[in-house]
Amino acid sequence: MAVRQTAGRDQLGEFAPKFAELNDDVLFGEVWSREEELSLRDRSLVTVVALMAQGLVDSSFKYHLMTAKKNGITKEEIAEVITHAAFYAGWPKAWAAFNMAKEVWK
Repeated sequence: MAVRQTAGRDQLGEFAPKFAELNDDVLFGEVWSREEELSLRDRSLVTVVALMAQGLVDSSFKYHLMTAKKNGITKEEIAEVITHAAFYAGWPKAWAAFNMAKEVWK
């Protein structure tokens, strides 16, 4: 299932058209669509951990949590992933990630 994203163009198309194009067409259009190499489910797990590790628990993190849920990640699995990543990414980041994950999986 190819991922179709328009957020870049919708939010930044007039201000930063090249960035919007790269976001929508390359990141989501090409990279996320490489399902033979890595499933959407696995890409969601990698993305959630990468964002958490950076401390980016903002609206983009919530979007990726919702995408992870849509891609089949269960509440139990996300809890285990965040718990595991906490030891590598940081305990406070895990707390922030859990607070947002609770909203998504309620």
